[in-house]
Amino acid sequence: MTTTLMTYAGPVDDRAPVTRTGGVPLVPAGFTWPQCAECAGPMQFLAQVPADAPGAQGAEAAEHVLSVFMCQNDPGLCDEWDPVAGGNRALVFPRAGLAPAPVPEEGETLLPETCGVDRTAVDAVSYSEARDRWAQASGRPVRDVLGGLGGAPAWLQGDETPVCPSCARAMSFVAQFEEGRDEGTAMNFGGGGCGYAFACVPCAEGAFLWQS
Repeated sequence: MTTTLMTYAGPVDDRAPVTRTGGVPLVPAGFTWPQCAECAGPMQFLAQVPADAPGAQGAEAAEHVLSVFMCQNDPGLCDEWDPVAGGNRALVFPRAGLAPAPVPEEGETLLPETCGVDRTAVDAVSYSEARDRWAQASGRPVRDVLGGLGGAPAWLQGDETPVCPSCARAMSFVAQFEEGRDEGTAMNFGGGGCGYAFACVPCAEGAFLWQS
């Protein structure tokens, strides 16, 4: 069985039209930067990944991008770990015609580092096994694994697969995110946690949550 990892590919331009963590989101015309439902501040952009990651369903998925945002204005005070509380957003965009978003002048909106991502296939049954095998084979630190694409989520707690609010079906798992390569530039998933992104591409719906 093959597991697809997202491995660190070095720094990239913060507006690059590639799979990456950090930087500035690429968005369609008319985009409004997401605001936290609890503190009303602008959210922090975390990552953009293809919605056609291994495991995503439907031919439409090849033409879409999933962008993930999470509130970091008052870490721990807004329910940013919950998929429906309004402290995070996962947005499905058509891939064509995207442009860099205007970034709000206030609030915690961008990560300190923009990291390029390589898709790396590893012969392993599970995500955890794939991380360890890749680190051993490459001689690189396991923290250079930024997450995984498709397959099955490696839950740290119980299964929290969200349901699409439009069609009421279980969403397809798109990506799992590690916090990052170092503490100074990491995402905040409670210290050692993981983020999980899902999509229902036919309904243009996304969801995000994290566990630690």
